[in-house]
Amino acid sequence: MAAPTDTAKQIEYYANALKAPRIRDSAARLADQARDAGWTHEEYLAAVLSREVASRESSGAEIRIRAAGFPARKAIEEFNFDHQPALKRDTIAHLGTGQFITKAQNVVLLGPPGTGKTHLSIGLGIAAAHHGHRVLFATAVDWVTRLQTAHQHGRLAAELAKLRRYGLLIVDEVGYIPFEQDAANLFFQLVSSRYEHASLILTSNLPFSRWGDVFSDHVVAAAMIDRIVHHADVLTLKGNSYRLRNTEIDTLPSMRTDNTAD
Repeated sequence: MAAPTDTAKQIEYYANALKAPRIRDSAARLADQARDAGWTHEEYLAAVLSREVASRESSGAEIRIRAAGFPARKAIEEFNFDHQPALKRDTIAHLGTGQFITKAQNVVLLGPPGTGKTHLSIGLGIAAAHHGHRVLFATAVDWVTRLQTAHQHGRLAAELAKLRRYGLLIVDEVGYIPFEQDAANLFFQLVSSRYEHASLILTSNLPFSRWGDVFSDHVVAAAMIDRIVHHADVLTLKGNSYRLRNTEIDTLPSMRTDNTAD
């Protein structure tokens, strides 16, 4: 039987060969615990490997979160549900499991500025990253700019195919700035390319009934909405801006009473 020092060297060699250096550390930390508790060889091996898997998943999630392009880190747990009493916690918790992504479904968050749409979209994106999904975040304007650049270089199809490899794209602020016809057509192609293939989260300060004005074409807007909501959770947030809660400002010029999903 090899001496303990020799065994440790063997473990270190095998861990490096497997590109899993954390196995070496876990094996050393758990060895005494395993002997004292009388673990079987199988239990000890499972414990060591579980530490490696947990560490890899944590590291992988961090990499995916950094690569997503979030403007800030906002967890679902930090969301102020008291400011949105009509929003069901169970619904958000279920979306946080990422099951909608495995089913290539969408989430649409509608409501006035400051009601938490971007916070929820980021929180759901971060949760998705923890569940192993690749995520990209950008405003609607930035997505269109990206597609315009690809189109100008003759690689729009390749760009759309590349984006389909991401389980979730988050499109923030749909409706804040209207699009010209060409830009609207590019955005429609993004939506169409992901239809029943991969998920979208979209946030908008406007109800669907006003998207025709945003995209300069009511027919294109209707076709786009049809694809988005076919497999989607549409959540409407209401009320005044959370950012204005400690000010004397009661409302914003862009807030309208018709801000619903209709």
